[in-house]
Amino acid sequence: MTYIERIRAEGRDANPFFTLMGVELGTIGEGSATISMEVRPDMMNGEEWLQGGIFTALADEAMVLAIYPLLAPDERIATISETTSFLAGAQGGTLVATGRVVKRGRRIVFAEGDVMREGSGRVLARCSAAYAVVRT
Repeated sequence: MTYIERIRAEGRDANPFFTLMGVELGTIGEGSATISMEVRPDMMNGEEWLQGGIFTALADEAMVLAIYPLLAPDERIATISETTSFLAGAQGGTLVATGRVVKRGRRIVFAEGDVMREGSGRVLARCSAAYAVVRT
């Protein structure tokens, strides 16, 4: 069973990180995906803002879910590079991450991800990443 098949069958339980962070699955399509997460007090840094790595992790997971439906059963991905621009902080609420494939090549997939506060339409963090396509 592929990762995306496990996600569709088991939901967030197929990914231990989703369970740990309380990530909820949204839509998963061919080249796009959405997930969400409630910000908790234990996710804050010493200045009482959401720790930046959580923005990146949430966007990364959305991008990965956008990529997997485009892969063949014998293909997996590995992150080559990822850059996050932090545009605004979060101190609570629900965050929604959207991932989208920009280009799927034979050996590399380029993707972008945005993290927003639910219902606001305001981008808090924007990521761009490159993933190597690896055949198993």
